[in-house]
Amino acid sequence: MTDSVTLTRPDDWHLHLRDGPAMAAVLPHTARRFARAIVMPNLRPPIVTTELALAYRRRILAALPLELSFEPLMTLYLTESASAEEIRRAKESKLIQAVKWYPAGATTHSEAGVSDIHRCQGVLEAMEEHGMPLLVHGEVTDPEVDVFDREQVFLDRVLGPLLIRYPRLPVVLEHITTREGVEFVRSAPGQVAGTLTAHHLLLNRNALFAGGLRPHLYCLPVLKRELHRQALLEAAISGSPRFFLGTDSAPHPRSGKESACGCAGIFTAHAALELYAEAFAEAGALQRLEAFASFHGADFYGLPRNRERITLVREPQPVPAAFPMGDETLVPFRAGQSTAWSLA
Repeated sequence: MTDSVTLTRPDDWHLHLRDGPAMAAVLPHTARRFARAIVMPNLRPPIVTTELALAYRRRILAALPLELSFEPLMTLYLTESASAEEIRRAKESKLIQAVKWYPAGATTHSEAGVSDIHRCQGVLEAMEEHGMPLLVHGEVTDPEVDVFDREQVFLDRVLGPLLIRYPRLPVVLEHITTREGVEFVRSAPGQVAGTLTAHHLLLNRNALFAGGLRPHLYCLPVLKRELHRQALLEAAISGSPRFFLGTDSAPHPRSGKESACGCAGIFTAHAALELYAEAFAEAGALQRLEAFASFHGADFYGLPRNRERITLVREPQPVPAAFPMGDETLVPFRAGQSTAWSLA
């Protein structure tokens, strides 16, 4: 049994940092583990221009502890009023890596998202021209569609036809949760990839109801059946360059999670890499973690692979019951329990 693993320092290709004191509280957790991260733009107000994205980047770097090195990779929030000119400015900045598509009402702070993707034709054409990836929250918001089927329906109704219309557009289907999502990425033509979260690799939907309702395990897309978890795990350990690490770590204050209408999102940044190691080790594929965590995402985005190394050891790591988050507290994944792996 392997007791340690050393790998090229990885990147997180899907991360929520929030802003202000909340961002300052959670940022060090990611920066201790990852060299870079794609930072989501769903703030209030959303990051819809290059100017706003660069200002947000400066705030992140100002909050970074001096002893840590970390590069935030910025994104724009797609709206129906976005312009092709903004895509050009973003590309020329060399600091904005992608555009995030939230179907309106699909998840946290998605109210300003897209109701009809066909209204974004000019922007999508510009993204295709400039090779700017489209990062997709892949769920329909039709109330007639069962919440557990929203990813599959989105792929059939929306994303499949979109790829036919824009065959040169780089696309990342983020936080895949279903067997159908895995197969869609595998069989898609062109430059299509997918990110996988640690919590979707480790949990199925039974975890939401183990001994009662578990609000801190509620996320969107929601956890799915065991057969889907197994499909995600097989994709992660397959060695396919189409799949790579994206934590979707999403901090919310305890009051926002433990409420009559709890927020969607799981905070995993405090032990993100350790949790992936746990999933890969349980599958007997620890030797494939480095490519998934450190190579595939960088290659997809056309960025150099990191040179620094990081080591994990098979040693239990206790997880605090809560972390401070500005004036409130944040309940992390595995609160009061432990992970099987630790940073050396």
